[in-house]
Amino acid sequence: MTASPLTALARGGKPALAAALARLEQAPEAEATLALLDAAYGSPRAHVVGVTGPPGVGKSTLIGALIGAWRRAGETVGVVAVDPSSRVSGGALLGDRTRLRTDPEDEGVFVRSMAARDKLGGLAALTVSAMVLMRALYDKVIIETVGVGQSETDVAGTADTVVLCLQPGSGDSLQFMKAGIVEIPHIAVVTKSDLGEPAERARNDALGVLGLAEHDADDWQVPVLLLSSLRRDGIDQLMEAVARHWRWLGDSDRLASARRAQAAHWLIEGVREAFGRDGLRRVGALTLPGGASPFRAAADLAMKLRGAQS
Repeated sequence: MTASPLTALARGGKPALAAALARLEQAPEAEATLALLDAAYGSPRAHVVGVTGPPGVGKSTLIGALIGAWRRAGETVGVVAVDPSSRVSGGALLGDRTRLRTDPEDEGVFVRSMAARDKLGGLAALTVSAMVLMRALYDKVIIETVGVGQSETDVAGTADTVVLCLQPGSGDSLQFMKAGIVEIPHIAVVTKSDLGEPAERARNDALGVLGLAEHDADDWQVPVLLLSSLRRDGIDQLMEAVARHWRWLGDSDRLASARRAQAAHWLIEGVREAFGRDGLRRVGALTLPGGASPFRAAADLAMKLRGAQS
């Protein structure tokens, strides 16, 4: 009996996943690629955690601490690290695989750096499909945004839990309030808490900004945590907050509903990116039946739109 493409991928380990991610970029609409994405989309396993915030706030250090803690707990981790692009090669400029200092021999950790290129919103164009593959293979998936500042909102449409990192003494809280990014986190952390009073002030500022938002009785209340990744202070509290949000998502239909909305958004954005607003106008109202793969639907729409152009 022939193994499913997802089973074969899991058996192949990290080399097989690296090759599959390369094929996503080279042949995104090939039947083998779509079959793999369909299988992965239908078999979600991981809790997807997005980590966002401005450059220099310590996102990579924080992610390294989370990877270590989850691995010690016996959980496997996949990471999509989106970096600024090289103007020369177009590739990832910084390469988080070197900054995260993970053990290359550890089969329970996989890190993939991606170049943001011209895509705004803090993510790379292939982030969604890469995340869906990793989500089917690992216990936890982390998405680190590029760190461009006030435009990093796409992560809210990709992750289950968004962690917003703020830095003491930088005025981040007010800047994020102006940008509307403060509306996307489920957890906020003030990094470099070893600075003392400036970190406390940043936490109070963030609490004040978040307190301006209106909440229903059953809404998630965003915690604001103090954290020092280098000293490992606050990592346990962050992990507990992430776990608590995961449990909250599991209540009622919250997680399934959020993921259905994400998939519908991916479909719309995929058509818009490939064919522009005129393409969206020509396809009319886009709906995605529950459980249907947005990748297959996007490929079918692309074929119809190209046929109409010829």
